[in-house]
Amino acid sequence: MSLQSVPELSFGFFPSRPVQVEVSTAPLTSDAGLLPIRQFDERIRFTEQFASALDDKRDPTFTQQSLLSMVRQRIYGILADYEDQNDHDTLRYDPVFKIIADRLPDDPDLASQPTLSRFENAVSIADLWRLRDVLVDKFIQSFDRPPGHLTLDLDAFDDPAHGDQQLIMFHGHYDQYQYLPIIITCAENDLVLLIGLRFGTCPAYLGVDNDLRYLAQRLRAV
Repeated sequence: MSLQSVPELSFGFFPSRPVQVEVSTAPLTSDAGLLPIRQFDERIRFTEQFASALDDKRDPTFTQQSLLSMVRQRIYGILADYEDQNDHDTLRYDPVFKIIADRLPDDPDLASQPTLSRFENAVSIADLWRLRDVLVDKFIQSFDRPPGHLTLDLDAFDDPAHGDQQLIMFHGHYDQYQYLPIIITCAENDLVLLIGLRFGTCPAYLGVDNDLRYLAQRLRAV
């Protein structure tokens, strides 16, 4: 089978050397499409700011995985449709995922599933407030000048769950066990301002007043 000819691509996000991509018959990875997203992330600094919002209480003497590398593992894994942490018991060896986390393919492996589980469970309420600020900061930075008005869309949506996760409940309307998160987006540019995970049978309006109060204060301040 002949390979389609494509131009060689280069990315500059890796700290020590450029990353070049070319077509190969060798089965190296199936996730090279994440590299342009990593290049974009380098420009907007999203995962970097995400990790900076988290409080790392670990003893650095016994720490092998940085918060930033684990944040990138999970975010890029979800972008590539690897929602289950168990996937990372294989992805931790993948050369593209290593490069995304600023490691060479021959460097030590990325975090395992148990390490990622401990990482996610260590996130505190204070961390979540700071992460909320990161999303709103990114939204504010998306405008060259303050807009004359903003239209915010508030949507509750069903998130089916399959297992014994905390806060899942059976919702009669959706006929399933689920969460019922809320997401607030801007109609002018489709960016996400806020998202909240809520238990499966909560009223659709739960917490909306507090969310809007917070957003109004942040947006009016600028």
